[in-house]
Amino acid sequence: MPKYLNLGGLFDLPGTESRIAELEQQMARPDFWDEPERAQKILKEATDHKRKIERHRSLLSRAKEIVDLIELIQAETDYDMARELDSDLKTLEREIKEYELTVLLRGEYDSLDAILTLHAGAGGTDAQDWVEMLLRMYLRWAERRGYKCAVLDMLQGEEAGLKSVVVSVSGEHAYGFLKAEKGVHRLVRISPFDSSGRRHTSFASCEVLPEIKDDGELEIRSDDLKIDTFRASGAGGQHVNKTDSAVRITHIPTGIIVQCQNERSQHSNKETAMRILRGLLAERREEERAKEMAEIRGEHSDIAWGSQIRSYVFQPYSLVKDHRTGVEQGNVQAVIDGEIDEFIYAFLEQQALGKEPK
Repeated sequence: MPKYLNLGGLFDLPGTESRIAELEQQMARPDFWDEPERAQKILKEATDHKRKIERHRSLLSRAKEIVDLIELIQAETDYDMARELDSDLKTLEREIKEYELTVLLRGEYDSLDAILTLHAGAGGTDAQDWVEMLLRMYLRWAERRGYKCAVLDMLQGEEAGLKSVVVSVSGEHAYGFLKAEKGVHRLVRISPFDSSGRRHTSFASCEVLPEIKDDGELEIRSDDLKIDTFRASGAGGQHVNKTDSAVRITHIPTGIIVQCQNERSQHSNKETAMRILRGLLAERREEERAKEMAEIRGEHSDIAWGSQIRSYVFQPYSLVKDHRTGVEQGNVQAVIDGEIDEFIYAFLEQQALGKEPK
């Protein structure tokens, strides 16, 4: 049997069925809906566990079917069927790997949607163009996974690209997977903005937050907020610059400041800013629980030399290298087109097994 059809080890779900039975007993109680927020959490947990078991059984069934076909092919030496089966094997291998990682994503926020923020760092116009390239990469990756994306805020560069952009990514375990992308990303290429055709190095940072719904669990007191409105700047049409639609929120106890100016409506901008603030406060709470910032946000550092998690080199050779895991990919264009699962999986597997970054 091929090694990737071995469904033991980390792929097992110990205690899951007994946990479902326990949750179903709670749901059967007559006073179950007396506390709606608690009831919703129990329902969600039960649904997530059931989905994992269904996926586990489906993959196990497909694996057994393929094993039976392999035995049939070996008995009849049917090489045409063997070639057709090769594609199915690769698909199943990828799905099992992804599911194995999903089982390992057991953090409090791993199953939630994500808010992804990209900022231009050192590199001037090239860095701003790099932000736009990274945005395209993540949008294509999300599209392949069936995730939904929406731009929440965007600040255009003076000449080209983007100074910053905030995107919501909605889908199962969006935060769990995207948290692997936190850090500084380095680009090396011949600059299209340099008339001399010289090679430039530029940087952009990627921040990822869990999108916390306003369910009462994370209390934010209105007295703790300072809300300012101002006129938006940049692209967006005449309406943007004629009204005080942009919103800046300061969380007084922590000093956290968020702002949004992408929407025409002040109400929409305030709602978006609050979504980002909830994610930041949840992240801070995790940092305090863990007593070390690296567990959820990673090390804070300048968006420049020596701080990158991954390098994307177009010139003088073609290579993408993750400096945490050592994973390399020679097809830079494929990576820029959204094929980043190899890097994400390697990092999450390293994290789950408690290995130190390389």
